[in-house]
Amino acid sequence: MSLMVSAGPLQALRRLIQLAETRLESHGAVYFMTNEPDENVIMTASINGDGTLTLVNAVAAGGRGLHGIATPPGADGLFSQGGIQASAQGQVLATVNPGSNTIALFSINPKEPTDITPLGDPVSSEGEFPMSLAFNKAGTRLCVLNGGAVAGVNCFTVDKTLGLVSIPDSLRTIALNQSTPPAGPPGTASQIVFNDDESKLIASFKGLAPAVGFLALWDVQPNGSLSAEFTKMDTLPGGSLTFSLTPIPGKNAFVSTDPGVGFTVFDLDDPSKGSVIPIPGQGATCWSSFSPNTGNFFLDDVSTATVTEVHIDDNLTASIVKQYPLGSGAGTIDNDVATIKGKDFLFVMAAGAAAVDVLALDGPGNARKIDSMDIMGPARRANIPIDPDSLQGMTHFLRQ
Repeated sequence: MSLMVSAGPLQALRRLIQLAETRLESHGAVYFMTNEPDENVIMTASINGDGTLTLVNAVAAGGRGLHGIATPPGADGLFSQGGIQASAQGQVLATVNPGSNTIALFSINPKEPTDITPLGDPVSSEGEFPMSLAFNKAGTRLCVLNGGAVAGVNCFTVDKTLGLVSIPDSLRTIALNQSTPPAGPPGTASQIVFNDDESKLIASFKGLAPAVGFLALWDVQPNGSLSAEFTKMDTLPGGSLTFSLTPIPGKNAFVSTDPGVGFTVFDLDDPSKGSVIPIPGQGATCWSSFSPNTGNFFLDDVSTATVTEVHIDDNLTASIVKQYPLGSGAGTIDNDVATIKGKDFLFVMAAGAAAVDVLALDGPGNARKIDSMDIMGPARRANIPIDPDSLQGMTHFLRQ
């Protein structure tokens, strides 16, 4: 089967338009993508000192977007978390171009993080429908999860001159019995991450009844190559649609959302310590992030447009702290947490409203919405096509 890699004029485009000036008190930037089928565009927004956002730049991603086949259709076209990722240590940003089966790499200006510059040309993911990315801590390696008809993982060295360079013996396929684009969400790939010591590369996959969701774990060698086979860890009884993977600090464990029930705690050292936790009234809880100052996790539900705050204690016992409705139709998908002047802020892609909602995390159980940055208005004025159902991703970089 041949892998279609779209090149041509899209790769030659860089900055489409400057939407606004970066504010002088900018503390960093958030990034997300339009995932439009004619051209994928990275949108960059300045993080102001009070945590609010200002949309600043729109930059061509060098490829095309693609929406998975969902029933009913709606937001979250990638069925995943981590489609766009920034590395603080590496000062780089990467995004998937699922309609071109490519990955694009950019350098981030550490003094003005809304300014990103392509590093090399977009490269083939060597699979179909790339949909999640993971940097190592140093930002020197990048791995991709492909979720289409040719599914699996692949890894690259980050070269500040050449861009992304394939790591030998890191391409691994996995039989998902999917199409390109994939049909889901059940039966699709979800997210790729490294564990804390970077000895494992982990990918999550949703179940398709009667099969259950699972994690695939590859051993990572010092040269970046991967073990020939993966170790499979099925989700725990009661879970099925294994989605996000957010590490639990100090543990070899993860919080994983499950839109069929709520979320799962996976303990990689002792699976018997894991648990499946229902969220009462949830519709489709799919994305998660961790707030270091509150010590809690924040999970987004696209169906109910609700953020659920969760605490995990030292014994990996989970409890629901509080829930924050963001308004009917908000379509809350990808999220990320940034610390500004010692305070945490949660950035939520409200795809249904074509906006990014900002919550100030004043303390455990004390979050409040302080901003909703409009995407549609500035994009329309700049003639940038936006379909709210295609908006995807959320990652940040703090000014250095």
